[in-house]
Amino acid sequence: MKFLLIYLSLSISLAAITSASADEGALPDILQRIKPSIVAIGTYFPTRNPQAVLLGTGFVVGNGRSIITNAHVTSKTLDAEHLERFAVFYRLDQKEHMLLADLVATDQLHDLALLELTDGQLPPMEIGDSKRVREGESYAFTGFPIGQILGVFPVTHRSIISAITPNAIPATATQQLNVNMLKMLQTPYDVFQLDATAYPGNSGSPLYDENTGKVVGIINKVFVQGSKENALTNPSGISYAIPAEHIKKLLLEKGAK
Repeated sequence: MKFLLIYLSLSISLAAITSASADEGALPDILQRIKPSIVAIGTYFPTRNPQAVLLGTGFVVGNGRSIITNAHVTSKTLDAEHLERFAVFYRLDQKEHMLLADLVATDQLHDLALLELTDGQLPPMEIGDSKRVREGESYAFTGFPIGQILGVFPVTHRSIISAITPNAIPATATQQLNVNMLKMLQTPYDVFQLDATAYPGNSGSPLYDENTGKVVGIINKVFVQGSKENALTNPSGISYAIPAEHIKKLLLEKGAK
Protein backbone atom coordinates (compact mmCIF):
# COMPACT_ATOMS: atom_id res chain seq x y z
CA MET A 1 0.00 0.00 0.00
CA LYS A 2 2.85 2.39 0.87
CA PHE A 3 4.52 1.65 -2.50
CA LEU A 4 1.23 2.35 -4.28
CA LEU A 5 0.87 5.74 -2.57
CA ILE A 6 4.44 6.70 -3.54
CA TYR A 7 3.76 5.58 -7.12
CA LEU A 8 0.56 7.63 -7.31
CA SER A 9 2.33 10.65 -5.85
CA LEU A 10 5.10 10.38 -8.45
CA SER A 11 2.53 9.96 -11.24
CA ILE A 12 0.68 13.09 -10.16
CA SER A 13 3.94 15.07 -9.93
CA LEU A 14 5.06 13.94 -13.37
CA ALA A 15 1.66 14.81 -14.82
CA ALA A 16 1.91 18.31 -13.33
CA ILE A 17 5.40 18.77 -14.78
CA THR A 18 4.22 17.55 -18.20
CA SER A 19 1.25 19.93 -18.10
CA ALA A 20 3.49 22.86 -17.16
CA SER A 21 5.90 21.98 -19.96
CA ALA A 22 3.02 21.87 -22.43
CA ASP A 23 1.91 25.35 -21.36
CA GLU A 24 5.47 26.67 -21.67
CA GLY A 25 5.73 25.19 -25.16
CA ALA A 26 2.44 26.65 -26.40
CA LEU A 27 3.53 30.28 -26.67
CA PRO A 28 6.18 29.86 -29.42
CA ASP A 29 3.59 28.20 -31.66
CA ILE A 30 0.95 30.83 -30.83
CA LEU A 31 3.44 33.62 -31.58
CA GLN A 32 4.21 32.19 -34.99
CA ARG A 33 0.50 32.23 -35.77
CA ILE A 34 -0.47 35.66 -34.42
CA LYS A 35 2.54 37.82 -35.28
CA PRO A 36 1.20 38.55 -38.80
CA SER A 37 -1.89 40.02 -37.11
CA ILE A 38 0.00 42.53 -34.95
CA VAL A 39 0.96 45.82 -36.60
CA ALA A 40 2.67 49.07 -35.75
CA ILE A 41 0.40 52.11 -36.01
CA GLY A 42 1.79 55.35 -37.36
CA THR A 43 1.45 58.08 -39.94
CA TYR A 44 2.75 58.33 -43.48
CA PHE A 45 3.72 61.73 -44.87
CA PRO A 46 5.19 61.53 -48.42
CA THR A 47 7.10 64.83 -48.16
CA ARG A 48 8.39 64.33 -44.62
CA ASN A 49 11.74 62.91 -43.57
CA PRO A 50 11.25 60.29 -42.28
CA GLN A 51 8.08 59.58 -44.22
CA ALA A 52 6.81 57.15 -41.57
CA VAL A 53 6.47 57.91 -37.85
CA LEU A 54 5.39 55.13 -35.49
CA LEU A 55 2.89 55.97 -32.74
CA GLY A 56 1.92 52.66 -31.15
CA THR A 57 0.64 49.14 -31.76
CA GLY A 58 -2.57 47.66 -33.13
CA PHE A 59 -3.97 44.31 -34.14
CA VAL A 60 -6.19 42.98 -36.90
CA VAL A 61 -9.73 41.74 -36.18
CA GLY A 62 -12.87 40.80 -38.06
CA ASN A 63 -12.52 40.34 -41.82
CA GLY A 64 -8.84 41.30 -41.86
CA ARG A 65 -9.38 44.96 -42.70
CA SER A 66 -10.30 46.25 -39.23
CA ILE A 67 -7.52 47.35 -36.89
CA ILE A 68 -7.97 47.98 -33.16
CA THR A 69 -5.65 50.32 -31.26
CA ASN A 70 -5.89 52.99 -28.54
CA ALA A 71 -7.72 56.25 -29.07
CA HIS A 72 -4.71 58.15 -27.73
CA VAL A 73 -2.51 56.52 -30.39
CA THR A 74 -4.68 58.05 -33.14
CA SER A 75 -5.26 61.41 -31.44
CA LYS A 76 -2.76 63.20 -33.70
CA THR A 77 -4.29 65.74 -36.06
CA LEU A 78 -3.28 64.79 -39.59
CA ASP A 79 -1.95 67.29 -42.09
CA ALA A 80 -4.49 66.32 -44.75
CA GLU A 81 -3.48 69.22 -46.97
CA HIS A 82 -0.07 67.56 -47.46
CA LEU A 83 -1.52 64.05 -47.72
CA GLU A 84 -0.57 62.78 -44.25
CA ARG A 85 -2.40 59.50 -43.55
CA PHE A 86 -2.67 56.90 -40.84
CA ALA A 87 -0.89 53.69 -41.79
CA VAL A 88 -0.07 50.25 -40.41
CA PHE A 89 3.38 48.72 -40.67
CA TYR A 90 4.31 45.05 -40.41
CA ARG A 91 7.11 42.65 -41.24
CA LEU A 92 6.65 39.85 -43.77
CA ASP A 93 9.33 37.69 -45.40
CA GLN A 94 12.03 39.74 -43.62
CA LYS A 95 10.76 42.95 -45.24
CA GLU A 96 8.78 45.88 -43.88
CA HIS A 97 5.41 46.59 -45.47
CA MET A 98 2.90 49.42 -45.14
CA LEU A 99 -0.84 49.72 -45.71
CA LEU A 100 -2.80 52.98 -45.50
CA ALA A 101 -5.79 53.15 -43.14
CA ASP A 102 -8.64 55.46 -42.21
CA LEU A 103 -9.81 56.23 -38.68
CA VAL A 104 -13.50 55.25 -38.63
CA ALA A 105 -14.43 55.26 -34.93
CA THR A 106 -13.15 56.09 -31.46
CA ASP A 107 -14.31 55.26 -27.95
CA GLN A 108 -12.64 57.85 -25.77
CA LEU A 109 -14.03 56.44 -22.53
CA HIS A 110 -12.34 53.07 -23.08
CA ASP A 111 -9.40 54.51 -25.03
CA LEU A 112 -10.20 52.51 -28.18
CA ALA A 113 -9.92 53.35 -31.86
CA LEU A 114 -10.99 51.47 -34.97
CA LEU A 115 -9.06 51.82 -38.23
CA GLU A 116 -10.01 50.36 -41.60
CA LEU A 117 -7.44 49.41 -44.22
CA THR A 118 -8.08 51.20 -47.50
CA ASP A 119 -6.61 48.29 -49.40
CA GLY A 120 -5.42 44.78 -48.62
CA GLN A 121 -6.14 42.33 -45.82
CA LEU A 122 -4.20 40.75 -42.97
CA PRO A 123 -4.94 37.66 -40.85
CA PRO A 124 -7.20 38.60 -37.90
CA MET A 125 -6.93 37.68 -34.24
CA GLU A 126 -9.90 36.16 -32.44
CA ILE A 127 -11.39 38.05 -29.51
CA GLY A 128 -11.99 35.92 -26.44
CA ASP A 129 -14.19 36.27 -23.36
CA SER A 130 -12.56 38.83 -21.06
CA LYS A 131 -15.25 38.28 -18.43
CA ARG A 132 -13.70 34.88 -17.68
CA VAL A 133 -10.26 36.36 -16.89
CA ARG A 134 -9.19 35.76 -13.29
CA GLU A 135 -6.54 37.31 -11.07
CA GLY A 136 -3.36 35.23 -11.02
CA GLU A 137 -3.78 33.88 -14.54
CA SER A 138 -0.88 34.20 -17.00
CA TYR A 139 -1.21 36.02 -20.34
CA ALA A 140 1.09 37.59 -22.92
CA PHE A 141 1.14 40.78 -24.96
CA THR A 142 3.02 41.59 -28.14
CA GLY A 143 3.75 45.00 -29.59
CA PHE A 144 6.32 47.52 -30.75
CA PRO A 145 7.91 49.24 -27.72
CA ILE A 146 9.90 52.33 -28.66
CA GLY A 147 9.18 51.36 -32.27
CA GLN A 148 10.62 54.51 -33.81
CA ILE A 149 14.02 53.49 -32.41
CA LEU A 150 13.86 49.68 -32.32
CA GLY A 151 11.99 49.31 -35.61
CA VAL A 152 9.17 47.04 -36.74
CA PHE A 153 10.19 43.99 -34.73
CA PRO A 154 7.38 42.73 -32.48
CA VAL A 155 8.34 42.15 -28.84
CA THR A 156 6.50 39.79 -26.49
CA HIS A 157 6.09 39.97 -22.70
CA ARG A 158 4.51 37.51 -20.30
CA SER A 159 2.41 38.76 -17.41
CA ILE A 160 -0.02 37.64 -14.76
CA ILE A 161 -3.23 39.48 -13.97
CA SER A 162 -2.09 41.14 -10.77
CA ALA A 163 -5.48 42.68 -10.05
CA ILE A 164 -8.81 43.50 -11.63
CA THR A 165 -9.29 47.05 -10.46
CA PRO A 166 -11.35 50.19 -11.24
CA ASN A 167 -9.93 52.38 -13.99
CA ALA A 168 -10.16 55.47 -11.79
CA ILE A 169 -9.62 55.86 -8.06
CA PRO A 170 -10.83 59.01 -6.26
CA ALA A 171 -8.06 61.53 -5.69
CA THR A 172 -6.83 62.18 -2.16
CA ALA A 173 -6.84 65.94 -2.78
CA THR A 174 -8.99 68.19 -4.98
CA GLN A 175 -5.81 69.58 -6.57
CA GLN A 176 -5.28 66.18 -8.22
CA LEU A 177 -8.63 66.23 -10.00
CA ASN A 178 -8.90 67.10 -13.69
CA VAL A 179 -11.58 66.86 -16.37
CA ASN A 180 -10.50 63.41 -17.58
CA MET A 181 -10.43 61.99 -14.05
CA LEU A 182 -13.89 63.39 -13.29
CA LYS A 183 -15.27 61.73 -16.43
CA MET A 184 -13.75 58.38 -15.44
CA LEU A 185 -15.13 58.65 -11.91
CA GLN A 186 -18.61 59.21 -13.33
CA THR A 187 -18.45 56.11 -15.55
CA PRO A 188 -16.05 53.66 -13.86
CA TYR A 189 -15.20 50.23 -15.25
CA ASP A 190 -12.70 47.52 -14.35
CA VAL A 191 -9.30 47.12 -16.00
CA PHE A 192 -6.60 44.47 -15.79
CA GLN A 193 -3.52 45.43 -13.80
CA LEU A 194 -0.43 43.57 -15.01
CA ASP A 195 2.96 42.88 -13.43
CA ALA A 196 4.86 43.29 -16.73
CA THR A 197 6.49 46.51 -17.86
CA ALA A 198 5.02 48.08 -20.98
CA TYR A 199 6.87 50.91 -22.73
CA PRO A 200 5.85 53.77 -25.02
CA GLY A 201 4.85 52.09 -28.28
CA ASN A 202 3.18 49.17 -26.46
CA SER A 203 -0.07 51.13 -26.37
CA GLY A 204 -2.58 49.14 -28.40
CA SER A 205 -0.81 45.79 -27.94
CA PRO A 206 -3.16 42.81 -27.67
CA LEU A 207 -3.24 40.96 -24.36
CA TYR A 208 -3.96 37.36 -25.22
CA ASP A 209 -4.24 33.82 -23.89
CA GLU A 210 -0.85 32.24 -24.50
CA ASN A 211 -2.43 28.83 -25.12
CA THR A 212 -5.12 29.89 -27.61
CA GLY A 213 -4.05 33.30 -28.93
CA LYS A 214 -7.49 34.77 -28.15
CA VAL A 215 -7.45 38.46 -27.23
CA VAL A 216 -8.73 39.29 -23.74
CA GLY A 217 -7.57 42.90 -23.52
CA ILE A 218 -5.59 45.76 -24.99
CA ILE A 219 -2.66 47.53 -23.32
CA ASN A 220 -3.58 51.16 -22.83
CA LYS A 221 -1.48 52.87 -20.18
CA VAL A 222 1.50 52.57 -17.90
CA PHE A 223 1.65 53.86 -14.35
CA VAL A 224 4.97 55.70 -14.11
CA GLN A 225 6.67 57.64 -11.37
CA GLY A 226 6.31 61.21 -12.51
CA SER A 227 5.63 62.16 -16.13
CA LYS A 228 5.16 59.85 -19.11
CA GLU A 229 8.65 60.78 -20.25
CA ASN A 230 10.02 58.89 -17.24
CA ALA A 231 8.68 55.60 -18.63
CA LEU A 232 11.97 54.94 -20.41
CA THR A 233 14.26 55.71 -17.48
CA ASN A 234 12.10 54.91 -14.48
CA PRO A 235 9.30 52.43 -15.30
CA SER A 236 7.27 51.23 -12.34
CA GLY A 237 6.52 47.79 -13.75
CA ILE A 238 2.75 48.33 -13.44
CA SER A 239 0.78 48.28 -16.68
CA TYR A 240 -2.92 48.20 -17.49
CA ALA A 241 -5.17 46.67 -20.14
CA ILE A 242 -8.74 47.41 -21.18
CA PRO A 243 -10.89 44.23 -21.20
CA ALA A 244 -11.78 42.97 -24.68
CA GLU A 245 -15.52 43.12 -23.98
CA HIS A 246 -15.32 46.85 -24.81
CA ILE A 247 -13.66 46.04 -28.15
CA LYS A 248 -16.58 43.74 -28.98
CA LYS A 249 -19.06 46.52 -28.20
CA LEU A 250 -17.23 49.01 -30.42
CA LEU A 251 -17.10 46.56 -33.33
CA LEU A 252 -20.79 45.75 -32.90
CA GLU A 253 -21.80 49.42 -32.75
CA LYS A 254 -19.83 50.29 -35.88
CA GLY A 255 -20.86 47.18 -37.78
CA ALA A 256 -17.25 46.21 -38.41
CA LYS A 257 -16.85 42.89 -40.18
